[in-house]
Amino acid sequence: MNHTFLRVLCICALLPLASCNEDFLVQTDPNAVSAADYYRSENDVLLGLNGVYQSLRNNNGIAESSGLFSEERSDNTGRNDNQSNAGEPFQFNDFSILPSNTYLKSHWLALYQIVTRANQVLAGMENVTFANAQTKAQYQAEAKFIRALVYFHLVRKWGDVPLVTRPLNSADEVQANTFREKKEKVYEQIVADLTEVVNSPLPDHQPVSNKGRVSKVAGLSLLGQVYLTMATTLDQANRTANLNQAKTHLTNAYNKKAFGMLKDIPYQDVFDVSKKSTNPEIIFQIVYRQGDVNYASNIAASNQAAGENINSLRVTTGSGGNVKPDLVKEYEEGDPRKDFSIKFANASNVRDYFITKYRDTSPAAGTNGWGGNDWILIRYADVILMLAETHLYLGEEATAIQYLDMVRERAKLPKYDVAKTNPAYSSKFPTLKLAILHERRVELAFENHRWFDLLRFFTPAELVAYMQAKSQADYGTAKVSNFGTKDYYYPIPFDEVKLNPERMYQNPGY
Repeated sequence: MNHTFLRVLCICALLPLASCNEDFLVQTDPNAVSAADYYRSENDVLLGLNGVYQSLRNNNGIAESSGLFSEERSDNTGRNDNQSNAGEPFQFNDFSILPSNTYLKSHWLALYQIVTRANQVLAGMENVTFANAQTKAQYQAEAKFIRALVYFHLVRKWGDVPLVTRPLNSADEVQANTFREKKEKVYEQIVADLTEVVNSPLPDHQPVSNKGRVSKVAGLSLLGQVYLTMATTLDQANRTANLNQAKTHLTNAYNKKAFGMLKDIPYQDVFDVSKKSTNPEIIFQIVYRQGDVNYASNIAASNQAAGENINSLRVTTGSGGNVKPDLVKEYEEGDPRKDFSIKFANASNVRDYFITKYRDTSPAAGTNGWGGNDWILIRYADVILMLAETHLYLGEEATAIQYLDMVRERAKLPKYDVAKTNPAYSSKFPTLKLAILHERRVELAFENHRWFDLLRFFTPAELVAYMQAKSQADYGTAKVSNFGTKDYYYPIPFDEVKLNPERMYQNPGY
């Protein structure tokens, strides 16, 4: 049967075993429960929803070790080894990625697995009678937030993508729905889902007992980011309207904060494993369980370089999370975020900077490195800097600077009006737009925002000029000169195109 990976996923999950049209053959698996028959109670829905959250842990998707698909695509991180695994991971930062890249295919599949789970839960709960209508509305909002979040990743990475919002229960349904929908339609669905989230009975912030679950502020923050992205990357006829929507939702998110000023929350506290459930800056996170072989975080140990022990008690022998000199040189003198986020390793096989932003050296994490770090997807510094960006585009520079200064003040750096009088600062960041982009880079480094920021701040042609102006010596082994307009999007995985070249057409340049 000619079907793409999306079809494989849906068919394997939802279709009964095929028969040979012999009456005596068993036509369903007696040891399995079909999705259509599973949802019978509120608890079934809750368990199914928990399964959607669980799928967020997949490192081929958007979990803590998914930086290959975003951060390594940018000028922040990468790898200098172009031989491991046939050089496939190296292709991402070298801008030489092939449609046949198996890591890319795994990423595509993992994202659609999350979408499929969300669709199954949303459809399944329609068969259940809830004692309280608010409970159903909350479960729907959580599932739709996650579906919107994943489609936001898909549309920014590939442009036009298949848009599936319900379970596909037959091969014919799969066939009919396997085509690339225009990105504008995908954004419409994302906005529709998130609009339901912000109008739902979800709490503004989840209590400590429910950390890791979607809140109304998470919905407002993501919806604001979506509108900001639409304003800067889609048809400019709607730019001002989309910017005003972004301003509204991001402002509402900010006004619901449960703290005074950002400067009241020390930067290092945001990443402190002992404070991850109570830190009011964190809006949405993937929760990991310290010391648990199955559910622990590995980011601290995996980022640690040979000869170092700042991240984890686990002894490592590799180079850790590679940091490009281009980023190292962007930190301003005296910025405490630099010493917290990166460190130079002197081991003979490293002699380079590695990531130290995620740490867990507690006995509970132990020498196995089973850490308790949560993976933060949304936090208030991000929202504040998006507000600065939005106000800038609306021509409200004074307000934009006020938001920018909130983040700089926490970092104990001079306010923007003072900083821009410093020749070293003004020569690097001659405009307020570049100053905001800079602040996002150093504030949110290694949180997988940088690539999306570049897509939002520059047109494809501008981004080519920006990237190719970088020093090759500061970029590493990967060739920054390879970057071209085709790299604005990823290629559609080879199998998808080969099996349906008309409806799953390839992106230009691949």
